[in-house]
Amino acid sequence: MSGKDKIAIFPSRGAQAGMKIRLKGAETGHRLLKKKVEALKIRFRAILKKIIDTKQMVGEAMREAAFSLAEVKFQTGDINQYVIQNVSTAQVRITSRKDNVAGINLPVFESNVDGNDRYELTGIARGGQQLTKMKKCYLQAVKLLVDLASMQTSFITLDKAIKVTNRRVNAIEHVIIPRIERTLAYIISELDEMEREEFYRLKKIQDKKKILRSKKEAALAASLAEKQEKAASLIEEYDEDIMF
Repeated sequence: MSGKDKIAIFPSRGAQAGMKIRLKGAETGHRLLKKKVEALKIRFRAILKKIIDTKQMVGEAMREAAFSLAEVKFQTGDINQYVIQNVSTAQVRITSRKDNVAGINLPVFESNVDGNDRYELTGIARGGQQLTKMKKCYLQAVKLLVDLASMQTSFITLDKAIKVTNRRVNAIEHVIIPRIERTLAYIISELDEMEREEFYRLKKIQDKKKILRSKKEAALAASLAEKQEKAASLIEEYDEDIMF
């Protein structure tokens, strides 16, 4: 096992407990990130479907608006000058807010009409009905375009977030967790080896103590035997003196 395959750490009981905690944390993080990816993908697919439907609606709205503009020009003539004179401030304003999806902030754009209609008197002389229709068509087209821009921005944001989260999931699954597991296996093997060495050392010490104990017992027995022999010889000498 090379140094890159495991974390550089001294094998001990504390290190083993720490690695178990890190492994549990990595597995929990991996599980939560996978759930996050699933939630993002669900929202991603829903937005994609809405984008497809909205693009079709935008196409129809823009076609209808273009036809209505042609009808207005046919009946009222050129109204460009009147429109240009009244575009000092915009009537349709775009506001933005954040929509949180699994910790990802998605921008949401909304269109709002401010104030009264500046062109409500336009077309009184002629073409009033067609002009009203044209205004409604273009207002609807603007709203759809704003919704489409909001969904496409959210779509791109979600796509980047899903890619980043997938990379994190793969890194945890294929790099971090295996590395922690290899480190934990290394610590366990080293601790087992240390236990075997300690058991062998204690056994050798016990064997040496037995040998020393047996030597002491043998020396003590020899000393007692020698003392008994000396005592017996003294008794024999003492008995011989009495007989004489």
